[in-house]
Amino acid sequence: MGKRVSVRRVSGEESAGRKFTDTVGVLTSWDDGVLLVTRRDGESVRIEESTLVAGKVVPAAPARRRGPSATYPELARVASRAWRPIEGERLGDWELRAAVEAVPREARPWGAAAGRRKGFTRRANSVLPLGDPGLPLDAALSHVQEWYAARGLPAYAQTATGAEGAQEVLCAELEARGWVREVSAELRIAALAPIGDAPDAPRVRLTREPDEAWLARYQRKGASEVALKVLSAGPSVWFATVPGDGAGDVPAAIGRCVVDGRWAGFAAVEVDPALRRQGLATDVMTALARRALDEGASAAWLQVEADNEGARALYDRMGFATHHAYHHYRAPDRGPR
Repeated sequence: MGKRVSVRRVSGEESAGRKFTDTVGVLTSWDDGVLLVTRRDGESVRIEESTLVAGKVVPAAPARRRGPSATYPELARVASRAWRPIEGERLGDWELRAAVEAVPREARPWGAAAGRRKGFTRRANSVLPLGDPGLPLDAALSHVQEWYAARGLPAYAQTATGAEGAQEVLCAELEARGWVREVSAELRIAALAPIGDAPDAPRVRLTREPDEAWLARYQRKGASEVALKVLSAGPSVWFATVPGDGAGDVPAAIGRCVVDGRWAGFAAVEVDPALRRQGLATDVMTALARRALDEGASAAWLQVEADNEGARALYDRMGFATHHAYHHYRAPDRGPR
Protein backbone atom coordinates (compact mmCIF):
# COMPACT_ATOMS: atom_id res chain seq x y z
CA MET A 1 0.00 0.00 0.00
CA GLY A 2 1.24 3.50 -0.86
CA LYS A 3 3.96 2.15 -3.18
CA ARG A 4 4.37 2.83 -6.90
CA VAL A 5 3.51 -0.38 -8.75
CA SER A 6 3.21 -1.79 -12.25
CA VAL A 7 0.25 -4.16 -12.63
CA ARG A 8 -0.58 -6.34 -15.63
CA ARG A 9 -4.11 -7.67 -16.08
CA VAL A 10 -6.18 -9.52 -18.63
CA SER A 11 -8.39 -6.95 -20.36
CA GLY A 12 -10.12 -9.07 -22.95
CA GLU A 13 -10.07 -12.12 -25.20
CA GLU A 14 -9.07 -11.94 -28.84
CA SER A 15 -8.86 -14.53 -31.58
CA ALA A 16 -5.07 -14.30 -31.49
CA GLY A 17 -4.94 -14.79 -27.74
CA ARG A 18 -5.53 -12.90 -24.55
CA LYS A 19 -5.10 -9.12 -24.44
CA PHE A 20 -3.17 -7.56 -21.57
CA THR A 21 -3.18 -4.05 -20.12
CA ASP A 22 -0.47 -2.53 -17.92
CA THR A 23 -1.18 0.14 -15.30
CA VAL A 24 1.48 2.12 -13.43
CA GLY A 25 0.62 4.15 -10.35
CA VAL A 26 0.33 4.08 -6.58
CA LEU A 27 -1.58 1.20 -5.02
CA THR A 28 -4.09 3.11 -2.90
CA SER A 29 -6.37 0.27 -1.79
CA TRP A 30 -6.98 -3.47 -2.12
CA ASP A 31 -10.36 -4.40 -0.68
CA ASP A 32 -13.05 -6.97 -1.49
CA GLY A 33 -11.12 -8.35 -4.44
CA VAL A 34 -10.59 -4.96 -6.12
CA LEU A 35 -7.32 -3.02 -6.45
CA LEU A 36 -7.34 0.75 -6.85
CA VAL A 37 -4.25 2.15 -8.61
CA THR A 38 -3.92 5.95 -8.81
CA ARG A 39 -2.00 7.13 -11.87
CA ARG A 40 0.17 10.24 -12.10
CA ASP A 41 -2.70 12.24 -13.61
CA GLY A 42 -4.80 11.57 -10.51
CA GLU A 43 -7.20 9.18 -12.19
CA SER A 44 -7.89 5.92 -10.32
CA VAL A 45 -8.07 2.57 -12.13
CA ARG A 46 -10.18 -0.25 -10.65
CA ILE A 47 -8.67 -3.69 -11.23
CA GLU A 48 -10.47 -6.90 -10.38
CA GLU A 49 -8.19 -9.26 -8.48
CA SER A 50 -9.35 -12.14 -10.66
CA THR A 51 -7.84 -10.45 -13.76
CA LEU A 52 -4.33 -10.04 -12.31
CA VAL A 53 -1.47 -11.61 -14.23
CA ALA A 54 1.56 -9.98 -12.61
CA GLY A 55 2.59 -7.02 -10.52
CA LYS A 56 5.67 -5.49 -8.94
CA VAL A 57 6.84 -2.45 -7.01
CA VAL A 58 8.71 -0.06 -9.30
CA PRO A 59 11.12 2.80 -8.48
CA ALA A 60 9.60 6.19 -7.91
CA ALA A 61 9.86 8.68 -10.73
CA PRO A 62 12.59 11.30 -10.18
CA ALA A 63 11.28 14.25 -8.17
CA ARG A 64 10.79 17.34 -10.32
CA ARG A 65 12.11 20.55 -8.80
CA ARG A 66 9.99 22.97 -10.81
CA GLY A 67 6.42 23.76 -9.93
CA PRO A 68 3.79 21.23 -11.01
CA SER A 69 0.97 21.81 -13.46
CA ALA A 70 -2.50 20.49 -12.71
CA THR A 71 -6.13 20.84 -13.72
CA TYR A 72 -8.85 21.76 -11.28
CA PRO A 73 -10.62 18.36 -11.51
CA GLU A 74 -7.35 16.54 -10.74
CA LEU A 75 -6.67 18.66 -7.66
CA ALA A 76 -10.27 18.58 -6.47
CA ARG A 77 -10.30 14.77 -6.57
CA VAL A 78 -6.90 14.52 -4.87
CA ALA A 79 -8.06 16.87 -2.10
CA SER A 80 -11.28 14.87 -1.69
CA ARG A 81 -9.37 11.57 -1.37
CA ALA A 82 -7.20 13.17 1.33
CA TRP A 83 -10.24 14.02 3.48
CA ARG A 84 -12.52 11.04 3.02
CA PRO A 85 -16.11 11.12 4.28
CA ILE A 86 -17.68 8.26 6.21
CA GLU A 87 -20.55 8.01 3.74
CA GLY A 88 -20.76 8.94 0.08
CA GLU A 89 -23.04 8.67 -2.94
CA ARG A 90 -22.58 9.41 -6.62
CA LEU A 91 -24.98 11.64 -8.50
CA GLY A 92 -23.66 11.36 -12.04
CA ASP A 93 -20.19 12.92 -11.83
CA TRP A 94 -21.01 14.67 -8.55
CA GLU A 95 -19.94 13.21 -5.20
CA LEU A 96 -22.14 13.62 -2.11
CA ARG A 97 -20.10 13.34 1.11
CA ALA A 98 -21.07 13.06 4.79
CA ALA A 99 -19.19 12.40 8.03
CA VAL A 100 -21.56 12.31 11.01
CA GLU A 101 -22.32 9.78 13.73
CA ALA A 102 -24.77 7.11 12.56
CA VAL A 103 -28.30 7.58 13.89
CA PRO A 104 -31.14 5.12 13.22
CA ARG A 105 -33.64 6.55 10.75
CA GLU A 106 -36.50 6.21 13.20
CA ALA A 107 -34.54 8.27 15.74
CA ARG A 108 -33.69 11.15 13.42
CA PRO A 109 -35.33 14.45 14.36
CA TRP A 110 -36.89 16.47 11.59
CA GLY A 111 -37.48 20.14 10.99
CA ALA A 112 -36.55 21.82 14.25
CA ALA A 113 -33.28 23.72 14.39
CA ALA A 114 -32.27 21.69 17.45
CA GLY A 115 -32.49 18.60 15.27
CA ARG A 116 -29.62 19.69 13.09
CA ARG A 117 -26.50 17.56 13.46
CA LYS A 118 -22.93 18.74 13.09
CA GLY A 119 -20.66 17.00 10.64
CA PHE A 120 -16.88 16.93 10.95
CA THR A 121 -15.75 19.79 8.65
CA ARG A 122 -17.50 21.16 5.60
CA ARG A 123 -15.01 19.39 3.33
CA ALA A 124 -16.31 16.00 4.45
CA ASN A 125 -19.95 17.17 4.50
CA SER A 126 -20.50 18.83 1.13
CA VAL A 127 -21.22 17.85 -2.43
CA LEU A 128 -18.28 18.03 -4.84
CA PRO A 129 -19.93 19.00 -8.15
CA LEU A 130 -17.49 17.95 -10.86
CA GLY A 131 -18.90 17.33 -14.31
CA ASP A 132 -22.48 16.34 -15.14
CA PRO A 133 -24.87 15.26 -12.35
CA GLY A 134 -27.05 13.46 -14.89
CA LEU A 135 -30.01 15.71 -14.02
CA PRO A 136 -31.04 19.29 -14.73
CA LEU A 137 -29.32 21.60 -12.25
CA ASP A 138 -32.45 22.40 -10.22
CA ALA A 139 -33.30 18.71 -9.88
CA ALA A 140 -29.72 17.89 -8.91
CA LEU A 141 -29.61 20.59 -6.24
CA SER A 142 -32.97 19.43 -4.89
CA HIS A 143 -31.61 15.89 -4.60
CA VAL A 144 -28.54 17.23 -2.78
CA GLN A 145 -30.68 19.11 -0.26
CA GLU A 146 -32.87 16.09 0.37
CA TRP A 147 -29.84 13.81 0.80
CA TYR A 148 -28.31 16.05 3.46
CA ALA A 149 -31.65 16.75 5.14
CA ALA A 150 -32.14 13.00 5.58
CA ARG A 151 -28.91 13.03 7.61
CA GLY A 152 -29.83 16.05 9.70
CA LEU A 153 -27.25 18.21 7.93
CA PRO A 154 -27.37 21.50 6.05
CA ALA A 155 -26.56 21.13 2.36
CA TYR A 156 -23.20 22.54 1.21
CA ALA A 157 -21.63 22.64 -2.24
CA GLN A 158 -17.86 22.98 -2.69
CA THR A 159 -17.02 25.04 -5.77
CA ALA A 160 -14.09 27.10 -7.03
CA THR A 161 -13.11 30.33 -8.74
CA GLY A 162 -9.96 30.98 -10.74
CA ALA A 163 -9.99 27.34 -11.86
CA GLU A 164 -12.14 26.78 -14.92
CA GLY A 165 -15.19 28.28 -16.56
CA ALA A 166 -17.65 25.58 -15.53
CA GLN A 167 -17.00 26.20 -11.82
CA GLU A 168 -17.34 29.97 -12.25
CA VAL A 169 -20.70 29.43 -13.92
CA LEU A 170 -21.82 27.08 -11.13
CA CYS A 171 -20.96 29.68 -8.47
CA ALA A 172 -23.16 32.20 -10.25
CA GLU A 173 -25.98 29.66 -10.62
CA LEU A 174 -25.87 28.83 -6.91
CA GLU A 175 -25.94 32.47 -5.91
CA ALA A 176 -28.89 33.09 -8.23
CA ARG A 177 -30.76 30.32 -6.37
CA GLY A 178 -30.09 31.78 -2.92
CA TRP A 179 -27.11 29.64 -1.91
CA VAL A 180 -24.82 31.65 0.38
CA ARG A 181 -21.02 31.56 0.30
CA GLU A 182 -19.89 30.96 3.89
CA VAL A 183 -16.23 29.93 3.73
CA SER A 184 -13.47 30.55 1.19
CA ALA A 185 -9.85 29.44 1.10
CA GLU A 186 -6.99 28.96 -1.33
CA LEU A 187 -5.60 25.72 -2.68
CA ARG A 188 -1.87 26.14 -3.27
CA ILE A 189 0.62 23.91 -5.05
CA ALA A 190 4.42 23.63 -5.18
CA ALA A 191 7.27 21.33 -6.18
CA LEU A 192 7.85 18.85 -3.36
CA ALA A 193 11.62 18.34 -3.56
CA PRO A 194 12.62 21.86 -2.37
CA ILE A 195 10.40 21.46 0.72
CA GLY A 196 12.45 18.42 1.71
CA ASP A 197 15.74 20.29 1.25
CA ALA A 198 15.68 22.04 4.64
CA PRO A 199 18.10 20.83 7.35
CA ASP A 200 17.27 17.63 9.25
CA ALA A 201 14.57 17.85 11.89
CA PRO A 202 15.51 15.02 14.29
CA ARG A 203 12.81 15.86 16.83
CA VAL A 204 9.98 15.16 14.39
CA ARG A 205 8.34 11.76 14.95
CA LEU A 206 6.25 10.20 12.16
CA THR A 207 3.41 7.73 12.75
CA ARG A 208 0.60 6.19 10.74
CA GLU A 209 -2.15 7.14 13.21
CA PRO A 210 -2.79 10.17 15.42
CA ASP A 211 -2.13 9.35 19.08
CA GLU A 212 -3.55 11.13 22.13
CA ALA A 213 -0.65 13.58 22.20
CA TRP A 214 -1.20 14.57 18.54
CA LEU A 215 -4.91 15.06 19.14
CA ALA A 216 -4.17 17.21 22.21
CA ARG A 217 -2.51 19.79 19.94
CA TYR A 218 -5.06 19.49 17.11
CA GLN A 219 -7.23 22.62 17.00
CA ARG A 220 -10.49 20.73 16.50
CA LYS A 221 -10.90 19.64 20.11
CA GLY A 222 -12.93 16.64 21.17
CA ALA A 223 -12.22 14.60 18.06
CA SER A 224 -14.93 11.98 17.78
CA GLU A 225 -14.72 8.51 16.29
CA VAL A 226 -15.92 10.00 13.02
CA ALA A 227 -13.18 12.65 13.11
CA LEU A 228 -10.54 9.98 13.71
CA LYS A 229 -11.82 7.99 10.74
CA VAL A 230 -11.63 11.05 8.48
CA LEU A 231 -8.16 11.99 9.71
CA SER A 232 -6.81 8.45 9.28
CA ALA A 233 -8.34 7.78 5.85
CA GLY A 234 -6.54 8.36 2.59
CA PRO A 235 -4.20 6.59 0.19
CA SER A 236 -1.08 6.86 2.42
CA VAL A 237 -1.44 8.96 5.58
CA TRP A 238 1.35 10.20 7.88
CA PHE A 239 1.19 12.18 11.13
CA ALA A 240 4.10 14.29 12.38
CA THR A 241 4.70 15.23 16.02
CA VAL A 242 7.33 17.44 17.67
CA PRO A 243 7.20 16.44 21.36
CA GLY A 244 6.91 19.04 24.09
CA ASP A 245 9.80 19.68 26.47
CA GLY A 246 8.45 17.58 29.33
CA ALA A 247 7.09 14.05 29.56
CA GLY A 248 3.38 14.06 28.93
CA ASP A 249 3.40 17.63 27.58
CA VAL A 250 1.19 18.63 24.67
CA PRO A 251 3.32 18.48 21.48
CA ALA A 252 5.13 21.60 20.39
CA ALA A 253 3.95 21.07 16.81
CA ILE A 254 2.03 18.61 14.63
CA GLY A 255 1.16 18.02 10.99
CA ARG A 256 -0.55 15.59 8.62
CA CYS A 257 0.35 14.50 5.09
CA VAL A 258 -1.48 12.30 2.57
CA VAL A 259 0.56 10.80 -0.27
CA ASP A 260 -1.54 10.10 -3.36
CA GLY A 261 0.34 9.31 -6.56
CA ARG A 262 2.47 12.31 -7.48
CA TRP A 263 0.77 14.50 -4.87
CA ALA A 264 1.54 15.07 -1.19
CA GLY A 265 -1.19 16.98 0.64
CA PHE A 266 -0.29 18.86 3.85
CA ALA A 267 -2.82 19.71 6.55
CA ALA A 268 -3.21 20.30 10.31
CA VAL A 269 0.21 21.97 10.62
CA GLU A 270 -0.13 23.53 14.06
CA VAL A 271 2.42 24.98 16.49
CA ASP A 272 2.20 25.93 20.17
CA PRO A 273 1.54 29.71 20.08
CA ALA A 274 4.36 30.25 22.58
CA LEU A 275 6.83 28.50 20.25
CA ARG A 276 5.96 30.07 16.92
CA ARG A 277 8.60 31.62 14.62
CA GLN A 278 11.17 29.03 15.73
CA GLY A 279 11.01 26.91 12.57
CA LEU A 280 8.87 24.11 13.99
CA ALA A 281 6.30 24.25 11.19
CA THR A 282 9.13 24.07 8.65
CA ASP A 283 10.59 21.06 10.49
CA VAL A 284 7.24 19.28 10.39
CA MET A 285 6.71 19.90 6.68
CA THR A 286 10.32 18.94 5.84
CA ALA A 287 9.99 15.58 7.59
CA LEU A 288 6.66 14.86 5.93
CA ALA A 289 7.96 15.97 2.52
CA ARG A 290 10.93 13.61 2.74
CA ARG A 291 8.67 10.69 3.55
CA ALA A 292 6.39 11.62 0.63
CA LEU A 293 9.39 11.82 -1.71
CA ASP A 294 10.40 8.32 -0.57
CA GLU A 295 6.95 7.12 -1.66
CA GLY A 296 7.29 8.63 -5.12
CA ALA A 297 5.47 11.95 -4.77
CA SER A 298 6.86 14.98 -6.60
CA ALA A 299 4.28 17.74 -6.07
CA ALA A 300 2.72 19.32 -2.98
CA TRP A 301 -0.63 20.91 -2.25
CA LEU A 302 -2.32 22.45 0.76
CA GLN A 303 -5.31 24.59 1.66
CA VAL A 304 -5.04 27.84 3.59
CA GLU A 305 -7.63 30.41 4.62
CA ALA A 306 -7.25 33.95 3.41
CA ASP A 307 -6.95 35.45 6.91
CA ASN A 308 -4.19 33.08 8.13
CA GLU A 309 -1.35 35.52 7.50
CA GLY A 310 1.33 33.54 9.36
CA ALA A 311 0.68 30.35 7.40
CA ARG A 312 0.44 32.22 4.10
CA ALA A 313 3.85 33.84 4.70
CA LEU A 314 5.41 30.43 5.51
CA TYR A 315 3.95 28.84 2.38
CA ASP A 316 5.11 31.78 0.26
CA ARG A 317 8.68 31.12 1.42
CA MET A 318 8.32 27.43 0.57
CA GLY A 319 7.33 28.24 -2.99
CA PHE A 320 3.60 27.52 -2.85
CA ALA A 321 1.50 29.39 -5.40
CA THR A 322 -2.28 29.71 -5.49
CA HIS A 323 -3.92 27.40 -8.02
CA HIS A 324 -7.52 28.37 -7.28
CA ALA A 325 -9.84 29.57 -4.54
CA TYR A 326 -12.44 27.15 -3.28
CA HIS A 327 -15.73 28.02 -1.59
CA HIS A 328 -18.46 26.34 0.41
CA TYR A 329 -21.98 27.47 -0.48
CA ARG A 330 -24.82 26.74 1.93
CA ALA A 331 -28.26 25.96 0.55
CA PRO A 332 -31.17 28.20 1.53
CA ASP A 333 -33.30 26.90 4.36
CA ARG A 334 -36.18 24.84 2.97
CA GLY A 335 -38.22 25.16 6.17
CA PRO A 336 -39.75 22.41 8.35
CA ARG A 337 -40.50 19.02 6.82
